[in-house]
Formats: sequence, structure tokens, C-alpha cells
Amino acid sequence: MDLAYIPSPSTGVINLGPIPLRGYAFCIIIGVFVAVWYGNKRWIARGGTAGTVADIAVWAVPFGLVGGRLYHVITDYQLYFSEGENWVDAFKIWEGGLGIWGAIALGAVGAWIGCRRRGIPLPAYADAIAPGIALAQAIGRWGNWFNQELYGKPTDLPWALKITESANREAGLYHPTFLYESLWCVGVAVLVVWADRRFKLGHGRAFALYVAAYCAGRAWIEYMRVDEAHHVLGLRLNVWTAIIVFVLAVTYIVISARIRPGREETVEPKAEKSDKAEKSDDAEKADGAEESDDVVDGEPEDAVADADTDTDTDVDHGADNGAGSAAKS
Repeated sequence: MDLAYIPSPSTGVINLGPIPLRGYAFCIIIGVFVAVWYGNKRWIARGGTAGTVADIAVWAVPFGLVGGRLYHVITDYQLYFSEGENWVDAFKIWEGGLGIWGAIALGAVGAWIGCRRRGIPLPAYADAIAPGIALAQAIGRWGNWFNQELYGKPTDLPWALKITESANREAGLYHPTFLYESLWCVGVAVLVVWADRRFKLGHGRAFALYVAAYCAGRAWIEYMRVDEAHHVLGLRLNVWTAIIVFVLAVTYIVISARIRPGREETVEPKAEKSDKAEKSDDAEKADGAEESDDVVDGEPEDAVADADTDTDTDVDHGADNGAGSAAKS
């Protein structure tokens, strides 16, 4: 008798009248908001302006969703285009199925378009949002829990995931690989934030560190999964993808550190111009304050001094005239 396990939701959908709220979509949406919110804080700390991350996310998020779905459909085409399957299901994104590799690749294209429109270097933007993306993945993985999918091998560990029987799965207790990856992504976010503060990572190296760290975890977590997948030389396709991307990310970190050491001084020209304008305004105000000190009751000090001199002269003349009149009398 199993005394401890993680239960699975009886359903992944909550109906509010005619409106269905799907757990998978809800987790994705929350993850996006967290990524934008935290990315905005980091972007401002780097010298950027508030709202820039959200403006670019308007391009990156749709591209990322399309890329993630395309990667999933292409690598698991048999689920949609085999005999007896309905190809229309390929568009039912709410039922699960987003490949992180395609999401990051095509999402980067969208981010590049957004950055180019604002004159912002893509590597600097990527560094700012890297930990937020990791947190978004950590939250998004709970969508797999709602759908009872992407679990691992059978286990009797106390934290085993209980899966209920359906047409596409067998009831039992399995490794909760969604939980493993969620916790790993939180650790990746912490690692990137620490390394960025410690080593002042720039020119895309913080983002590359996120990619490398995520791939290191994804490789062993992917190896534990039992869902259907294509294999190459005995390994799942996603394991090979993680290995290749890990090598590319580490190579980029090493080469980038040699070619462009340090961090970008300016990440957003608009913000720099705004700072210069504010400094110019402050300087003008300071000059105006100094000029006002030289004015007394609305008149320059020299004018006041001349007025005092004229008054003294008039008094002296008046006294002389009075004395002359008295002598004549």
C-alpha cells in the first residue's frame, strides 16, 4: 500500500459557465507575466527604461509560442499525421505540447525584431530576461501536471506522481519529472542572478549561462521520461538536442568573454538621452538659481547699488542747497 504520493488533478479544466479555464494555459500565462515583470526590474537596473521589456515581449511571446508548437509537432508528427490521427489536433495547443527549443529559437527572432525597432542590442536584452525565462519555465511545467503528461519511469518513492488511467496512459506511480524540471529551473534562475552579480556578465553571457545550465538538467530529466519519442543512437532526440545546445552555449561564453570582456555601458540609447536631458535641465535650473541670487527685489545688485549712490548724492545736494538759502536770508 502506497502511503505517500503526489496526486494528479482529476481534470485539467475548470468551467466558469461557458468559459473553460485550462490549467496548462493558465500556467503558461502566469509564467509569461513573471518573466516580463522580473525582466523589467533587471532591465531598469541595467540602465534601461520601464516598459521596454514588455514592448519587446509583444513580439517575442507570440513568436515563441509558434516556435514551441512547431518544434513539438515536427518532432512528434506521428501524434497528428499518422493513420487514424486527426491533423487538426496539431493546432490544439491547450492540450499540451510546446518544445522549449523551438520556443527559445523563434522567440529570439521575435525579440530581435522588437530590439531592432527600438535600437537595443539583443544580447543585453537577453541577459536581462534570462532568469525570468527560467522562472517562466518552472511555472509552465506545472501545466504538464494538470494534463498528466511527461512523467518519468515507475517508482515507489514518497514523492511519486500518481497517474490515472486513460486511453493514452496506464495508471501507476511514476517519477514526477515535471517537478524535477520545475525545481531545476528555479535553481537555474538563482544561478544566473548570482553569477551576473558576481562576474558582471554582459554581451549575452548571462543568457548563455541560463541555456547551458538548463540543458545540463534537461538531459538527465529527459532520460528518465517514458513517453513516446524518437531515438538517435539509443538516446532520445531531446537528449541529443540538450547536449548540442549545451556545448554551443559554453563555447559562446568562452569566446564572448575573450572578444568582448565586461558588460555593456549603455543598453538603451533612449534612456541615455533621457538622462542627459535631465542633467541638462538640472544644470539650467542651477544656473537660474545663481542668477536669482544676484537679483534683489527683482533688480540686479548693481542697479540697487547705483540707486543707493544716487540717493546719497541727492541728499548731499539737498543739504547744500538748504545751507545756501539760510545764508541768503
